[in-house]
Amino acid sequence: MTSTTHLPHLTVEPSILYFGTPVALLSTENADGTFNLAPMSSAWALGRTVVLGLGADGQSARNLAARPDVVVSLPGPGQWEAVERLAPLTGRDPVPASKPRGCRYEPDKFGAAGLTPQASVAVRPPRVAECPLQLEARAVDVRPDAGGAFLIVETSVLEVHATADIVVPGTDHIDPVAWSPLVYNFRHYFGLGPQLGHTYRSETARSAATVRG
Repeated sequence: MTSTTHLPHLTVEPSILYFGTPVALLSTENADGTFNLAPMSSAWALGRTVVLGLGADGQSARNLAARPDVVVSLPGPGQWEAVERLAPLTGRDPVPASKPRGCRYEPDKFGAAGLTPQASVAVRPPRVAECPLQLEARAVDVRPDAGGAFLIVETSVLEVHATADIVVPGTDHIDPVAWSPLVYNFRHYFGLGPQLGHTYRSETARSAATVRG
């Protein structure tokens, strides 16, 4: 039976509002033809559109304002340490004053994180080979947010790549039982817990064990 007891709510002022969002790694092209790789946790999808929220002073924002190709690689929980190795790095030199204390310039983000670039099909920036889910996309609208500290980037997804173990066999569906994104929850990393249920619109309602027989 579901409890009807309600705990009291507190009015709080948290410094950030990352209330459990997926981590993404963005590959973009630098002006000299090399590639930048940056972690972020402000992304959401609407159909084939993925919207990104980026710090306006970052290299990813600069790149996308000039060169629209991007890859959104989605790591699983097992890649959290590589993501964290990227966290204090920037592709901007000198380091912008808006970056957190301890942030340093690093031109080879893939190497510094111990990640492998993988050639893309439809865009110039590479995918991250270790990430189970990869979206090749192109920015179609880049604009500042209301406060001016961030850029809101709408991208159109061109190609989707997934490792075989997270695809329902014989379909184009990502298996939600097999796929667990890396989640950024108030600056801590988590994977998903056990499945609780599914929406009535689910196309993968049967469990992976049932589908795979």
